[in-house]
Amino acid sequence: MAPASRSPTRLSAPQRREQLLDVTTAIVSEDGFHAVSIEAIAKRAGITRPIVYEHFGDLPGVLKAVVEREMGRAYAQVSETALTDLTAGSARQLMIESLRAYLQAVRDHPTTWRLVLMAPEGAPPLLRASIERGRARVLATLTRAVRPALAASGAAGADSPDAELTAHLLSAVADEYARLVLTDPERFTPERLLTHAEWAVDRLAP
Repeated sequence: MAPASRSPTRLSAPQRREQLLDVTTAIVSEDGFHAVSIEAIAKRAGITRPIVYEHFGDLPGVLKAVVEREMGRAYAQVSETALTDLTAGSARQLMIESLRAYLQAVRDHPTTWRLVLMAPEGAPPLLRASIERGRARVLATLTRAVRPALAASGAAGADSPDAELTAHLLSAVADEYARLVLTDPERFTPERLLTHAEWAVDRLAP
């Protein structure tokens, strides 16, 4: 005797909303923002279009919710890895440990970080504006962290890079490492990148 068919699991409103955001994010990650439509979301989620409208109002509402969720996740993760004061211990160790945590977050949450570091085709202005705001916050925090270390080491002279430029340099290197993790994770593992970072730090700041 064949088993009785099972009715689909009913999701609560918050669960359905998260499902639709997950579905939309997956479409963006695979095919870019131009591939997102209410019909595509509904079809992939196995529901009807009115359910999508019920939760988000319209397509811009869906995209806004996706951007807010993913950027919120990214900022929370990067905040946990942020340097606060390089004079609080070994500057070398603090920088490497911060980078380690960042690269591990990128490796563990690639979909979120592809949106941030490799904005897909057709990315809405909302995403780009959110990325720029997040980048500005990160740079401000990093500048505050490196300034005391530069002063303490006597590197604040006219011939040395200032704290703001140093922050930009460190951020650019960290983000490029992160893109390598996203594009070729087997070749560019966090461990390999951290070994290179240790080599670079030892030569730039012996």
